[in-house]
Amino acid sequence: MKTISQNYLKNLYKTDEHLWLEETIKLLKENCLNELDIENLIEELESLGKRDKSRVSSFLEQIIRHLLLLQYWEAEKERNKNHWRAEVQSFRNQLRRHLTTNLENYLVEELDNIYEDALDYLYEKTVFTIDFPEKCPYNFKQLLDKTWFPSQD
Repeated sequence: MKTISQNYLKNLYKTDEHLWLEETIKLLKENCLNELDIENLIEELESLGKRDKSRVSSFLEQIIRHLLLLQYWEAEKERNKNHWRAEVQSFRNQLRRHLTTNLENYLVEELDNIYEDALDYLYEKTVFTIDFPEKCPYNFKQLLDKTWFPSQD
C-alpha cells in the first residue's frame, strides 16, 4: 500500500472532495489511522449528522403542516383534502426510510421547535386567518402512523 500524507489529503479535500472521501475510506479500511486527515473527517461527519437531522426535521414539519391544514383550514378542505392526505403519506414514507433510533430521539426532543416552524409557514399561507393550537396537537406516534389522521368532524 502506498503511503498518503495528511498534507496531501488536506489539499485534496480542497480540490476534489469525492476523491478525498475515497482515499479516506481506503485508509479507514486498511486501519491506517495515523494517515487520516482527522480535521476534515470530523467536519464531514458533523456535516453528515446535521444533514440527516435537517432531512428528517423537514419531513416531520411537512407532516405536521399538512395534518394541520387538513384539520383546521375549512375554507380549503373540500378542494385540497385528498392532496393533503397524500402529502402526509408521502412524507411519512420518506421519513420512515431515513429514521434511525438516534434521529427519532432527536425529533422527539425537537418536536416543539419543529411545530413552531410549521406554524410560521402556515400563518403565512393562511394569512393569519386560522387559530392553530399553540402546542402540537399530535403525539409522535400519531405523526408517524400510516393510518392515523385527525378526526374530520
